[in-house]
Amino acid sequence: MSRQKVMRVLPWVVTPVLVVVIVVIWQLVVSIGQVNPFLFPPPGAVGEKFMGLFSAPDIWSHTLTTLSEILIGFAIAVVTGVVVGVLLGKLPWLEASVRPLIVITQVAPKVAFIPLFVIWFGFGITSKIWLSALLAFFPIMLNMLLGVRSVEQGQREVMKSLNATRWQTLLQLEMRSVQPYLFAGMEVGIVLATTGAIVGEYIAGSQGLGFLVVSSMNQLDAALTFALILWLSLLGLVLYLIVNELKRFFIPWHESVYGLRDTMA
Repeated sequence: MSRQKVMRVLPWVVTPVLVVVIVVIWQLVVSIGQVNPFLFPPPGAVGEKFMGLFSAPDIWSHTLTTLSEILIGFAIAVVTGVVVGVLLGKLPWLEASVRPLIVITQVAPKVAFIPLFVIWFGFGITSKIWLSALLAFFPIMLNMLLGVRSVEQGQREVMKSLNATRWQTLLQLEMRSVQPYLFAGMEVGIVLATTGAIVGEYIAGSQGLGFLVVSSMNQLDAALTFALILWLSLLGLVLYLIVNELKRFFIPWHESVYGLRDTMA
């Protein structure tokens, strides 16, 4: 088997093996340590609860609620992050003027905004959408700003020598150059958008998977809590992989995509 085929097969072999090892260690810790199953349930109990999730009548409505909060919040963050990032990248005086406000907003704990969002938007999904958007906004905006600033002056001079208009330079040079930065920000942003939706449901939710986690915790059902966290992790993984595949589709020419293929070859 060639090295390329080995590298492609490797994740499909190593990951399941690691999962099995983790489950075995987990079972041994519970059995040998005689841990109270109400505090740390065995993997079998978690698996049973996980499979039982899909026969629950309301699991899909809660899942749809959480996915809606994540995707709408992420879409808002992408649109606003691109617009603000490009503006700040193109207008250094504006970026210098608002930089203190950006730093203050970025370092502020975003969870602290939840009470305000609840006051403004209520306990429905809207407050979670805005929390998701807020968390995902900054990595996308900062990557776009960095991307615009990273366009080489020599390339701008080439466009100028070709009598390209500012609009043509923006579309044909700058927007193409910033795409890797945009997808880097989106890969971080989708993870933070997921975190924002779940944390919002933890604190001020009446529906969604985060709300179910809190409900299971209040019932002292640790196995169900583990199962819900596992379901949330799988959903987050799928969303991340979708963004990653979009990157491969839109920028197959970038080193972050073709470099990986060369490494695998």
